[in-house]
Parts: sequence; C-alpha cells; structure tokens
Amino acid sequence: MSTTTRKKSEIRKVTTASFIGALLEWFDFFIFGTASAVVFAPLFFPTADPTIGTIAAFATFGVGFVARPLGAIVFGHFGDRVGRKSVLVITIMIMGIGTFLIGCLPTYETIGVWAPILLVVLRLAQGFGLGGEYAGAALMTIEHAPEGRKGFFGSIIQSAASGGILLATGVFALISSFGEEFLLSWGWRIPFLSSIILLAAGLFIRLRISESPEFAKARELQAARQEQPKIPLFQVFRKYPKNLALAFGARLGETVSSNIINAFGIYYVSTHIGMSSQVGLYGMLIASAIGLVAVPMIGAISDKVGRKKVYLFGAFAGVILAFPMFWLFNTGEVWAAFLAFSLVYVLVPTTMFAVQSVFFSELFGTDVRYTGLSLATQVSAIVGGYVPTVATALLLALGGDPWLVAGGFVLTCLITAVCVFFASDVRKNDPALNDDTTVPAQAVA
Repeated sequence: MSTTTRKKSEIRKVTTASFIGALLEWFDFFIFGTASAVVFAPLFFPTADPTIGTIAAFATFGVGFVARPLGAIVFGHFGDRVGRKSVLVITIMIMGIGTFLIGCLPTYETIGVWAPILLVVLRLAQGFGLGGEYAGAALMTIEHAPEGRKGFFGSIIQSAASGGILLATGVFALISSFGEEFLLSWGWRIPFLSSIILLAAGLFIRLRISESPEFAKARELQAARQEQPKIPLFQVFRKYPKNLALAFGARLGETVSSNIINAFGIYYVSTHIGMSSQVGLYGMLIASAIGLVAVPMIGAISDKVGRKKVYLFGAFAGVILAFPMFWLFNTGEVWAAFLAFSLVYVLVPTTMFAVQSVFFSELFGTDVRYTGLSLATQVSAIVGGYVPTVATALLLALGGDPWLVAGGFVLTCLITAVCVFFASDVRKNDPALNDDTTVPAQAVA
C-alpha cells in the first residue's frame, strides 16, 4: 500500500471515528434540549405553573452549558499535554453513560425533589464531557486532513450537530406520534437509553485510530528544543489573548441563534402559537436534515473563499432573518413554521458552525490548540445555554411578544460579525505546521 493510499485510509478512519463520537455527543445533548421543551416540566417539575415548569426545565438544560468550560479546561489540558486520542476515549464514555443514566431516572412522582436534583447532576456530567469532546473530535480530523481541504473535513465533524438534532427530534417525533400518555409514561426514556448503541460504536472505532500527526510533530519539536511542558491554559492567555476574546464573541451569534431556533422555537410554536408540539419537532427534523447535507458543502466552499467570508455570511443572515422568523411563526401556518425553521437554521447557525472548528483552530498554535479551541467554544456556550430560559421569561413578562428575543438575536449576530472581522490566523507562524522544520534524530528516538 502506497503512502498516499495509507494517508487516505487513515483520514477516512479518523473522520468516521470523530463523526460517530461527535454524533453521540450532540445526540445526547440535543435530546435533553428537546425533552426540556416537551416533557421535563410535567415529569420533573410538576408542582409549578406550566410556564414556570418549562422555565425550570430550560434552566436545567442550561446547567449543562455551565459545566462545559470546566470540561474544556480539564480535557484541553490533557489533550495538549498527553494527546487527542486518549482524551476522546474518556469524553465519549462520560457523555454516553451520563445520557443512559438519565433514561433510568425515576420521576418527581416517584422520589420527589431528588428527581430534578439527579437530573441536574447528570446534566452537569453531560456538559463536562462535551466540554472536552467537541475540540478533540474536530482537531483529530482537522490535523489529519491535508492542506487545502481542512474546511471540508472539519465540516464533516460539524455536520454531526445537525445529525444529532435530526436523530433527537426524529426519535421524539416518532415517540410522540403514539400519544402523550405513552410519551410521558416511559416513551421519553427511549432516546436516552438508545444512546448506549452509539457509545459502543464510537468507543470501538476511537480505540483503533492513530494520534494527530500535527500534535505528534509539535511534541517532537518540543523535545528537540528540550523545552519543559507548560500549562496550556496559561499559555493560551499569554500568547493568544486577543484571538481568544474574539473567538468568544464570534461564538455568540451561533450559539444564541441555534438555541433560539431549536429549544425555544419548538416551545414557542406549540405553547404561544397553539400548534401541535409535533410541528416544532418536524420543523427541526426537516431543518437538521438539510443542515446535515449543507454543512460539508459549506466547508468545501470555505476552502475556496476563506473561513471569514463564510462565517460573516451566517452572522449577517441572522441580522436579516431574526424578525422574519417570528413573523412566519406568528402566521400559525404549518408551512410557514417549517420554512422558518429550515431557512434560519441552515443560513444562520449552521453556516457559522460549519466552519467554526477550522476557523477557531487557526487562531491558536498546535501546542495549545485543544485548550484554545475548547475555551473558545465552551465559555460562550454558557450564554447560549440559558437563551431558552431568558427568552421564555421575556415572553412571559411581555405577554407573549417575541420582539425582544428577536432583537437579542440580531445584537449577538452583529457582535459576532465584528469579532470575526478582527480575528487573525496564526497557522502560518506555527513551527509544527512548517514542512521545512527538521527534528533531530535523537529527539525522535
């Protein structure tokens, strides 16, 4: 087998492993968001007013985002010091087992207040695992991918988010078709329990892939220079403070718009517009199916025109489409709701998310890239995690008018556009990516 053939075989294996693992992570995360909008209020917060119960369920959803920065720091540290592969095995197990256990939880009716407490604990475990998973899965693929095609291969991992929404909403839509009684009795457990299948598949494949070549070269260079390993977290703040801050802002538009469309959007059309809950579920089902196909295409386009232009397109699309999305919802027409979900989801958060991992990875050097990418994506995610909670509270306070929610949508997309414009690529100065860099033989031995 030629070297080129081996490299192609390896990138296919790594991409498949990263995609399945990322699919599990996003499936796990999104079924919680969907369950928060559909079933968690009556099952875990039944003593509250229905709207207050939904706010409490969405707040539990947001708890997972709070845990993600901690996971980013912990797993980012070991991902930059020990390697990408080992960390990814641990993160997929945390997410998979945590999600499975949620499916085993007794409800409030059975154990009282312990039910929501245990739900929060397992949600924290989900967030902790995802905080380290996202960057590792993306970097394993990006750092294996050839120059000139990193946008395409990196976007395949990003498409796992649409795949996760597709599976999560699809399973809930199927279960809810059997009736509310079945859904609230034990049907809601099926998505959480079924995640064990993806866990087994992802774990099997991840144990068979090789370490990132760019990470390996960075470690060899460090050994050749006899440099002592430094704490990645401190190095990120010392070497890349500007890019880290800009990445925080660049992430805002994507995470806020995604959570407004997905978790809050499903709640809005069913509760405040009066449509069936299946309208929102099927709307996101269609949107995520389109997104699954669109993401690799968007990634390939970014290899031709650059990440910034693509990201800016998504941000400005959010500015333009935020208010029209709610106008379409407010018509009460099923076709209009489907159009709003699909159009806004694909053109706004999906477009930004498609190139996000590659764009952000280019803002940090190889030696701290796991930590940098993890922090850049997970700290801003806290804001996105509480968007459904805040949006629902605003809706309640303003008597059902969504225009402040739409205004926040626009504002965050404008902030994102500014941050993306000023961010700068550091890859050209990274010695681990310079083919002319030589490593002394004794350092490799």
